[in-house]
Amino acid sequence: MSEKKESDWKEEIIVASGELVDKIKQLITEGNVRRVIIRKPNGDSLIEVPLSTGVAVSGIITLMAPVLAAIGAMAALVKDFKVEIIRVDTDNK
Repeated sequence: MSEKKESDWKEEIIVASGELVDKIKQLITEGNVRRVIIRKPNGDSLIEVPLSTGVAVSGIITLMAPVLAAIGAMAALVKDFKVEIIRVDTDNK
């Protein structure tokens, strides 16, 4: 009998303000991202975006349009951002 095991792991990247919205869209399309937290360079949290795994990419990007617009507006105010990406790693064991 196979058992599905999920584990979360995170990574942190630095993204320039002009690339922030495109990077968030890219993360959405990857499909294994559970949550994205956008922070100022000093670590203060600006916005936390929960993402559903397994949702159709075109549907989630449409639903995320207002959030992406807010992220774009934030990008005009800060030079660089720390993006914390929480991913889900699904292993079939």
